[in-house]
Amino acid sequence: LAVAREYADLCREHGVAAARFVATSASRDARNAADFVTGVRAAFGDLDVAPEVVPGEVEARLSFVGATAGLRRLGIPGPYLVVDLGGGSTEVVRGEDDVEAARSVDVGCVRLTERHLAADPPTPEQETAARADVAAALDDVEQAVDLTGLGAVVGLAGSVTTVTAHALGLSSYDPGAIHLARLSAAEHRSAARDLLAMPRDRRAALPFMHPGRVDVIGAGALVWDELLARVTTRSPAAGVVTSEHDILDGLALQVAADLT
Repeated sequence: LAVAREYADLCREHGVAAARFVATSASRDARNAADFVTGVRAAFGDLDVAPEVVPGEVEARLSFVGATAGLRRLGIPGPYLVVDLGGGSTEVVRGEDDVEAARSVDVGCVRLTERHLAADPPTPEQETAARADVAAALDDVEQAVDLTGLGAVVGLAGSVTTVTAHALGLSSYDPGAIHLARLSAAEHRSAARDLLAMPRDRRAALPFMHPGRVDVIGAGALVWDELLARVTTRSPAAGVVTSEHDILDGLALQVAADLT
């Protein structure tokens, strides 16, 4: 809530005409979500911001809009599969100009770490259990989302951008190099498996690694590896693009559209 108060002060300072506050997976799961919503309302006070704890499908749609805006004019063809790999959940969305199908599943880097990956590095048994969990989630995804005939997989959020930084061999976290990076699925999967197998001290020493991601990147990399393995069998010609644009960009575009 301290961060919410800081954001509210920034909105006042800049004379914001319209604001939208969206809470995602963690707030959907939290027992005290109502207390959080009340606290956010109080923080924004006179700005009349009503925080929304959105369902996974809304989260997925916003991520899709943010990630795909402008891809076609950059020569990146659809149909797109946008994958927003978060802490508690992963949103998988298919579409071209608009969303065609979406599914949110409860496998994210934090949740999967807590469920399965206790050892450093994970034991073979832990990894097998985690992969089975993700495979079941992807089976659920395929009940709603067609993974065939894709033009590009667009990966979002910190797990994917960190895997991309590792695949690129970056000497620091460089958003300019990561955003719209085009690598093969094989390059992504190799980097993901390398991160999963690393002990914590080696991960922490990587120059592009955010301190808050050290303990959960293994699980995030595993989810990304499993998803790309599945997509490769369904759409072998699909490219893989990493995007720094995500749900926040989708929110901004939606608010701007509402004002016009």
